[in-house]
Amino acid sequence: MENKDIFCSPTKGRMKLNKVTKEISDFIDQDSESKYRLIVGTDSNGGKKTDFVTAIIVYRVGHGGRYFWRKTNGGKVYHTLRDRIYQEVTLSLGTAQDILGKLGVSLKNVNELNYDFQIHIDVGRKGPTREMIKEVVGMVRGNGFKAKIKPESYAASSVADKYV
Repeated sequence: MENKDIFCSPTKGRMKLNKVTKEISDFIDQDSESKYRLIVGTDSNGGKKTDFVTAIIVYRVGHGGRYFWRKTNGGKVYHTLRDRIYQEVTLSLGTAQDILGKLGVSLKNVNELNYDFQIHIDVGRKGPTREMIKEVVGMVRGNGFKAKIKPESYAASSVADKYV
């Protein structure tokens, strides 16, 4: 699945980003009084052909949620973990900006919406990625988003990881 605009839903199958946005918007409109977390995270595998999986999660706090994912190929060999992590963050930021742009148009009460938007990064204080935390968190915050790292970065380290 190479189309950058195609996501998968575990319950609804393949869909374009516009349909993902509609699903998120409908889910939020069902209970606009609740608090929400909109989360994007990306994970990748190593090796000669690097695949990246980006997950979008809409979570109605305390009441479940929905998620969507897409797999893309990096188009090149990533020789270092650092390069792969940077690409993961770049893909998450691009997806976050795309989804927010489309959500602003489709949500009925976007100005009154009670939500927290997060980017989940697959780095943590233990292991080889610990030295990158400040850099990649800075990338995310510099783009105006809240960053979460392991063990709180479940969009990247659990949901996206499931499909890599």
